[in-house]
Amino acid sequence: MFDFEEALKLVAKQTVLCVGDLMLDDFVYGEVTRISPEAPTPVLAVARSEVEIGGAGNVARNIAALGAHCIFVGLTGKDDASRTLADAFAKLNGAVVPHLVVEPGRHTTRKVRFVSEHHSAHLIRADWETAQPASAASETAVIAHAEAALPHCGAAVLSDYAKGVLTPRVIRAIIDRARQLGKPVVVDPKGHDYSIYRGATLITPNRAELGAAVHRPVTSEAEIGKAAAELARIVDSEAVLVTRSEEGMTLHVDGHAPLHIPAYPVKVRDVSGAGDTVAAVMAVLLAMKAPFDSAMRAANAAAAVVVGKRGTSTVSLTELRHRILPAASLAPGDKIVFDWSMLDERLKEWRRHGLRVGFTNGCFDLIHRGHVKLLAEARAACDRLVVGLNSDASTTRLKGKGRPINPAEGRAEVLAALEAVDLVVVFEEDTPIELIKRVRPAVLVKGADYRREDVVGHDVVEKAGGTVMLVELVPGHSTTAMVKRAQPAKQTAED
Repeated sequence: MFDFEEALKLVAKQTVLCVGDLMLDDFVYGEVTRISPEAPTPVLAVARSEVEIGGAGNVARNIAALGAHCIFVGLTGKDDASRTLADAFAKLNGAVVPHLVVEPGRHTTRKVRFVSEHHSAHLIRADWETAQPASAASETAVIAHAEAALPHCGAAVLSDYAKGVLTPRVIRAIIDRARQLGKPVVVDPKGHDYSIYRGATLITPNRAELGAAVHRPVTSEAEIGKAAAELARIVDSEAVLVTRSEEGMTLHVDGHAPLHIPAYPVKVRDVSGAGDTVAAVMAVLLAMKAPFDSAMRAANAAAAVVVGKRGTSTVSLTELRHRILPAASLAPGDKIVFDWSMLDERLKEWRRHGLRVGFTNGCFDLIHRGHVKLLAEARAACDRLVVGLNSDASTTRLKGKGRPINPAEGRAEVLAALEAVDLVVVFEEDTPIELIKRVRPAVLVKGADYRREDVVGHDVVEKAGGTVMLVELVPGHSTTAMVKRAQPAKQTAED
């Protein structure tokens, strides 16, 4: 049995080579409130924009986000987009070592997506690109960089977007050299003639690409399994991994029956780059000698994380661990914060991905049905929910002698085991006002036994453009009442 807990500790020791079509992904976010008077098209009132390394570069970003190292080889033009990409790679602080071959006269591929933020809908995309094969000189330079890197890597990824970097000559040279060195090669393919990838270890088409490769539609799991086996024979690969969007994944490994696994049930915000994440995770796991099925399960979990984010996103090792391993086992190490500097790091990461942060607080001495309802509704109003938890001393001051019944560590672990809770932060003060100022939530949630103007921090949150939400209570459920009901029974037992 593959031990994910132990394996994930070794990710930082892995180095993966990534070669492919580099792109600049530009996301322009805003709201659509009217139709243009000039033409029947929506008008996007732009609120913000984000620029990311995309295409094969997003595979490299995902490798780095997991904590592994990546050597990246790609092709650019001599233009502003190329310089922007070089600057973006520099900000990764050495986690990705880029070798960018510059080809004069070529456009660096750039994609600008205009997105309605409220509906999470892409309105239109504008592309700048030169989708032509690399020149002979560029091919030679790409091959030289790749062959120099391969001895230092545990695996290689060929990320093909059909923009001209992965020519038959480049593909053949890299696969042949990797096989000589015993390094696995993962291919994220494009096009119809997959025979150019012959000899790759693993190929990862989506269902439509699989159908194009075998020249027939594939719909059922049985058809997908047969087509994957056929593609493995065409490519002479050890395995084929078919991504099937919301239906999950199918794995064919030579000599084994096809393995179908469902997708995680998640709210999909943006599927951009999900295939890059799958390729990256598969490469990192295969570099660690993981079995194909274990690597697939990790990739499936990682894909579930990134489709829940906006834009071309990555998955961190902590996020992947949360998806793969039982939530309760993660609570003490990953979801409970006593040191507020750790809170700042988590908030920074969430906000970097455009996630909406919510906040609620309480003593949560004995978790009951009312607490669960409050937390579930609070989480439904945001992307990440921070729960402020009164310390033992704070709880005693608020609730009186004999409280809390459970110490802060125990209360925090129970909260952290709940799926609705993303982070538990223990605070010492009687009110969470300083914590609220630190979190700066977009939504502040309390029970409906409060009035909006009596909720601690409502003024801070509303001044920053956030909202206060009051959740209806579950009648007859309160910790204080539970404690009072338990006391007579306790006295009788002692008598």
